[in-house]
Amino acid sequence: MKIALMDSGIGLLAATAAVRRLRPDADLVLSLDPDGMPWGPRTPEDLTERAVAVADAAAAHRPDALIVGCNTATVHALPTLRARLEPGVPVIGTVPAIKPAAAGGGPVAIWATPATTGSAYQRGLIQDHAAGVPVTEVPCWGLAEAVEHADEAAIDAAVAAAAELTPAAVTTVVLGCTHYELVAERIRAAVRRPGRPPLALHGSAGAVAAQALRRIGARPDPDAAARGEVTVLLSGRPGPLPAPALSYAEGRLLAPAVPAPAADAR
Repeated sequence: MKIALMDSGIGLLAATAAVRRLRPDADLVLSLDPDGMPWGPRTPEDLTERAVAVADAAAAHRPDALIVGCNTATVHALPTLRARLEPGVPVIGTVPAIKPAAAGGGPVAIWATPATTGSAYQRGLIQDHAAGVPVTEVPCWGLAEAVEHADEAAIDAAVAAAAELTPAAVTTVVLGCTHYELVAERIRAAVRRPGRPPLALHGSAGAVAAQALRRIGARPDPDAAARGEVTVLLSGRPGPLPAPALSYAEGRLLAPAVPAPAADAR
């Protein structure tokens, strides 16, 4: 079994680690785009062009499924990627977990990038899945970029700023960017109010990983032998995990399965 994941940067680590935990025997292909990141400021057309190139690089390794481990790429490029790759390679997008978060009754805060906050896409998800539930959209300025570079001071500042915008009554936070799942416990600590119930966090990684297995007719087998290798593609070129990935538990989980770089020929 081989599952590919794509993103501009290390936001795909959360879903990759979730797949790894469900099927440690599966080979994984991580297709990133350091030459074109970040994707967020790009036009939808430009982003889709970059996403297609990254997806094609992953598809060349003949995966059984491809996970789009990026909320923004899912919004703009998912239809194009599915038209290009399916039915041969099922393509699974990443959608903010608004529906399960709203099932608890709220109040809910959705932490997302400034570009996504207030967008028609996110407002549509709220209308479809959280009608009647108090929802606050929280723009997280600089948080995805800080996580991407493992900049501890910048992460702390961005989390603190977003926490200040989060109403005290909130009991549930939706992590509306895949990067945020890498610092979930820091977000929980920042938002938790003394005397309030424990904060519920809802990310997408677990659901996306499970959906990928369902699409290819596979079952979770967390006790399988951890023999699956991890191939990393950097704008189509084989390479190592980006150094900031090792700052997170998800990256360290994957690191032993990444083959060592070949020695230079002399």
